[in-house]
Amino acid sequence: MIDSPRRSTEGARIVSVRGGVARSGNDRLAGEEPLEIRAGGPGQEPVRVAVTMRTPGHDFELAAGFLLTEGLIAPSVIEAIAYCEDDEAQQYNVVTVRTRTPFDLGLAERNFFATSSCGICGKAALEAIAVHCEQLPAGPSVTARTVISLPDLMRDQQRIFERTGGLHAAALFAESGELIVLREDVGRHNAVDKTIGMLTLTKPLAQPMILLVSGRLSFEIVQKAAVARIPIICAVSAPSSLAVQTAETFGMTMIGFLRGENFNIYSHPERIEL
Repeated sequence: MIDSPRRSTEGARIVSVRGGVARSGNDRLAGEEPLEIRAGGPGQEPVRVAVTMRTPGHDFELAAGFLLTEGLIAPSVIEAIAYCEDDEAQQYNVVTVRTRTPFDLGLAERNFFATSSCGICGKAALEAIAVHCEQLPAGPSVTARTVISLPDLMRDQQRIFERTGGLHAAALFAESGELIVLREDVGRHNAVDKTIGMLTLTKPLAQPMILLVSGRLSFEIVQKAAVARIPIICAVSAPSSLAVQTAETFGMTMIGFLRGENFNIYSHPERIEL
């Protein structure tokens, strides 16, 4: 599958002020463009499911991950993913996911809208966005030493952040601490969807056991990890109260404020060997 040729960063002319002295120069900015996600099954005209503001790149993973983590499809039903060719101006900003089985058009009527700042918006109530899945089983067991090593491993691979300072990151790790995949995006939820979409489309050899995000942990991120059956979720910042409640309900271990050798465990601490 061919990914977007649009650039993940853009150049900008700036005036930098340092110590009261102004100088003209150049800067790199994180790219941000809309992506419309459509879906349709055999004999169905694809319908618009969501519009999200994203950093171009790994668009097919984003579309697959979004549809999966929002409970709209199962991973096994994806037949093909392609860019829309109807409108040349938007050719790489519209992605259509074709499914092997009929797509539930009623689910699409929720009319998702995502922004880079607040994730999925406009859902009327918690019941409308909760994705029901089974509680995760016990295990695995991960050492504290492995946990505290993860932020440095993630930061070393944040190539676009290194150039722009303006992107969120999400990374999936194996039980041993091996990095499986890392994705960056202006949207926290998009970065998570891209990592999960990669799992859906490529089936890596190692089984992801740990999700690490560069910002805070919200309900939506915990929900997405639960659907992807990821038992341990970590963040360098704080979780919300609903995120902790959801992790507890789904049987997930949640770690926040993972900085240096320090972290807080908010739910199911039995998976962490101290």
